[in-house]
Amino acid sequence: MGAAKVRRRYTYVVLILLVISLGLSSRHFAGYLPPWNKLYLGDALWALMIFFMSGFLFRTKTTRWIAMLALLFSFSIEFSQLYQAGWINAIRATRLGGLILGYGFLWSDLLCYTVGIALGVIIEQISPVNKMLFKD
Repeated sequence: MGAAKVRRRYTYVVLILLVISLGLSSRHFAGYLPPWNKLYLGDALWALMIFFMSGFLFRTKTTRWIAMLALLFSFSIEFSQLYQAGWINAIRATRLGGLILGYGFLWSDLLCYTVGIALGVIIEQISPVNKMLFKD
């Protein structure tokens, strides 16, 4: 995972928008995709988006640091779903609130988040992609 380089923010904006598009498409076209898609793909893509957002915000941190931050954030959101007060459920009832906060705790989501963030780590480590993501 090596020393920190400086991430190119515009590239991360493109990646974030691409992952958001893929995530929303995975929900919209779920009927045309394999059944596991509805259960797992959106959560993995959500975590990948959090990884890229973390890289955008903390552009000089190491990939390992970004991955740990994204995991901590993603897991915190999932565990927050154990809290079911009226005010937070009202936020979750909105489309945006539901997309960000989720609805109910699932152990499988933690695995999906780990897979999504691992994919982000792999993407940052691929040599040709690495040259597009980081400044020299």
